[in-house]
Amino acid sequence: MRGSTIAALCVVALFAIVNIYLVAAGVLPADSQGLGIIVAAGLTLAIYSFLYKDNPFYRFAEHLYVGIGMGYVIIRSYYDVIKPKVIDALFSPPVGESPSLLVIPPLFFGVLLFSRFFPRYAWISRWSFAFFVGMGSGLAIPRTVKSLIMRQVEATIRPVQFFSPIGDFNWMALATIIAIIGVFCVLVYFFFSIEHRGPLRNISKVGVWFLMIAFGAAFGYTVMGRISLLIERVQFLLTDWLHITMR
Repeated sequence: MRGSTIAALCVVALFAIVNIYLVAAGVLPADSQGLGIIVAAGLTLAIYSFLYKDNPFYRFAEHLYVGIGMGYVIIRSYYDVIKPKVIDALFSPPVGESPSLLVIPPLFFGVLLFSRFFPRYAWISRWSFAFFVGMGSGLAIPRTVKSLIMRQVEATIRPVQFFSPIGDFNWMALATIIAIIGVFCVLVYFFFSIEHRGPLRNISKVGVWFLMIAFGAAFGYTVMGRISLLIERVQFLLTDWLHITMR
């Protein structure tokens, strides 16, 4: 028996001993609720075991998560979309209404996607993908231009007023000045038609600093979200599973 197998069996035995003690001591209820807490704790530890290295526990939890997620999505898609909007609309319309024939075109394009399973006819699915990509681009591009580009341009060209009508200093004017400088320097950095020498080189360096600040803020926001998930899982392990009081 290999050393990795022995280590895995030891981990399973230790986890089982801990849970047997928790149930015997009355810390965890000996019912379905306690079983759910034990399973959740085991899957949580299995996922975090990847921090050590890739192992069978992590792969099992990963595959279980993906399988349950896909099964849930398929079931919800059937009962929320396929059944009410396709099957019922065509074969069981409300009393006094005729079957909705408008469902047939999207149903046709959806069926074409299954041609991907047949290599000889896989090219037919390109019609559906072309329609989906075109429709998605047509809906996303105007919204993106309006929300990300036009509003940024509006914020950049907004008049700068250092003093309010009552004579108080407007600190938001400094933010507007910084935004204007940042936009200008970043645009100069991405202007590659002219070699960055002299003043252009210094301006582009300032643009790099603005880019790094923006990327750092975005990355920090992402890390903060992940840390909040980690804190929630640690609290679950300590309070709900082990019942360790945190003060």
